[in-house]
Amino acid sequence: MHTQTQRTAGNPNLLFIMTDHQRADSIGMVQVGVEVTPHLNRLAKTGVHFTRAYNTSPLCVPARTALATGVYPTTNGVVFNDWKGLRAGDHVPIHQILADAGYGVAHIGVDHIRVKPTLPERVQFAKWIGNAEHDQYLAAQHITNPTTEQRNTFKREITENQNGVHVPVSYSNTHCAIWNGPAEHFKDSYFCQQAVDFLQTSGERPFALFVYLWAPHPPLWVPQPYASQFPPDALDLPENVNQIASGEPANRRRGIAAQLAEGISISEWREVWAAHLGLVHLADAGIGQVLHALENTGKTDDTVVVFASDHGDHLGQHRMYQKMEMYKPAIRVPLIVRAPGCLPQCVDTPVSHLDVMPTTLELLGIETPTGLDGDSLHNTIVSGTPPPDKPGVLGDQEKHEIRHVYRITRTGKDLAQIEHGLEGMMFSTTGCHGGSGIQNWRMDFTFQKRLVRQKLADNG
Repeated sequence: MHTQTQRTAGNPNLLFIMTDHQRADSIGMVQVGVEVTPHLNRLAKTGVHFTRAYNTSPLCVPARTALATGVYPTTNGVVFNDWKGLRAGDHVPIHQILADAGYGVAHIGVDHIRVKPTLPERVQFAKWIGNAEHDQYLAAQHITNPTTEQRNTFKREITENQNGVHVPVSYSNTHCAIWNGPAEHFKDSYFCQQAVDFLQTSGERPFALFVYLWAPHPPLWVPQPYASQFPPDALDLPENVNQIASGEPANRRRGIAAQLAEGISISEWREVWAAHLGLVHLADAGIGQVLHALENTGKTDDTVVVFASDHGDHLGQHRMYQKMEMYKPAIRVPLIVRAPGCLPQCVDTPVSHLDVMPTTLELLGIETPTGLDGDSLHNTIVSGTPPPDKPGVLGDQEKHEIRHVYRITRTGKDLAQIEHGLEGMMFSTTGCHGGSGIQNWRMDFTFQKRLVRQKLADNG
């Protein structure tokens, strides 16, 4: 239930930044002697870095909608990339809560949140910039083609099980190229400049600025100098790139992520990593400009800053590409929060995207609606109190290929995944989190509504 809460003097502003496909291990990563995310590294050192944050679904629209509404995808109905909002429900997003509380709310970037009524129908935004505005901007710059290659070069046709029917569909592939234009005109550079412009003209009205970047989402066309920033042959890749997970059921190869990775060589994966890291570095540079603009307004000490990605990317690990599977590279996300009076620290207790909404509202002094599925991490951020350590579901995902719900849960600091319906067996993947040895897991079958305990070997 949502009740309107008026903002009072002294409540902080909000700067919320989200990237797409950015892995948790990008924070602090150094490749070829270069920090991949220097600006986010500095933000992490001055804020709270949640090193084991997990999304609710390794897919763009479900993950972003769950974070924005504070409830699971299986609760809000958006369990796949529902671009038309066919399953969207009347769930109040954080944008509306802040607008009702008197904030000037701005949305800059991709629009991947699905509620009904839609975000623009719910909120009178102080500024709204999306893909259409960037397309118009590119036309004005006479940039009509992203690369010199045909667009279908960056697509791969696979088969997708849609309600029992195998349908040919196309997804972005691993092909890499240089973007056909200066970096300052690239989509994420444009979005960040629009965010800077908003901050510079925000005035005295309290603001809530949401910046949703596209990078490092494929297609992998990258502007210079970022395309050449990370030489492929010099990169340090995880050992399990291009290697199928031990004990994986045969049906797993029918999944989208596995099909997209089929036939890709190690040298090609190196090129993919180089392009991906270049896009992460580009996004970080833009984020640095936004943070610098915030500092220039003199409002840094009166602003809550939240950074996260919607999900990661396998980048060849487990011989998979993109997201869509509940392995660690896809479900573990970067999460950094800096707030007035926060205690800078790294927190390795598992937390969820679902915790972001109640945490942000409490940090802003705004009443939190009832019925949310996450926990507020306010006390962790301001006083160092450990996050709530209780059995709780971190995320779930409806998989069209097997037509069941995946669900990942936590007990203490351990995570596990169960899949049901692959070759008529239960199968729990390894590699869901770091560490080694035998762990005691708590697992939740959503569709069977029962708990199962099992000891699993974790291969990292």
